Amino acid sequence: MYSPFPGMDPYLEDPKGWPGVHLRMLGVISDMLVEQVAPHFSVVVEERVYIADEDDDDDALQAQARRQFVPDIFLVERPQLQNATTAVSLSVTPATIIERLPSDVEQRDRYLAIYDRRQRELVTTLELLSPWNKARGTRGQREFLAKRAAIFTTRTNWLEIDLLRAGERPEEVVGQSDYYALLHRGSNIGRLEVWYVDVRDPLPRISVPLRSPHPDAVLDLQAAFTTVYRRARYGDDVDYERPVPPPALPPAAALWAAQRVQEYRDTLDRRG
Repeated sequence: MYSPFPGMDPYLEDPKGWPGVHLRMLGVISDMLVEQVAPHFSVVVEERVYIADEDDDDDALQAQARRQFVPDIFLVERPQLQNATTAVSLSVTPATIIERLPSDVEQRDRYLAIYDRRQRELVTTLELLSPWNKARGTRGQREFLAKRAAIFTTRTNWLEIDLLRAGERPEEVVGQSDYYALLHRGSNIGRLEVWYVDVRDPLPRISVPLRSPHPDAVLDLQAAFTTVYRRARYGDDVDYERPVPPPALPPAAALWAAQRVQEYRDTLDRRG
């Protein structure tokens, strides 16, 4: 099963469903890179954890982030033993009741890290952006940008991939395209390599730098996305009769997207 679109499927940009897409994409990308970089390098899924600020801007992305919290306080009620005179042979074993009480709103951003196995040194950080690190004025965005700026001054490579049209973007790539991938090589401070992609384009094959004498790994983003879409069977779940999630596509692109969806539905009808 394939998406109606040749590249990124804009219907999967909905913040409610993005965490699943994000997690699956990281898993597939990790597997693809391991095949190329082992045994000299390892690929690790790491996470950045932060607590949302009370004064974060309350736009749609922040509101969604606040609804998806991880509670850290629990009340436990032990089961009551049944009276032997009233128990019946088919009664259910009493369960322990755990009541989840939210405290602060905890958010987790997962990303990939490539390490040199021999030196135990971080070589490359790969960030697949999410609504939480693109939401203006939030702690998530501040911590993401602070980490980005810090790595830009080191010999560690930095690769960020943005498959979301909504949210803030760094000044280097604002207004250039619907999606992009940006690479900072630690060996070339001050220079950035960028792959610009629009909604009508297939996703590119991009470089993932390692350390000399090893050549760059090659990440086929389109192959990764196609694998995720097929494995998750998103074609069964996505409602292509509704509008594309915000932000709205420009008129020409919106017309093109509607035509792609109609062709997709016609193909499914013919297969019957």
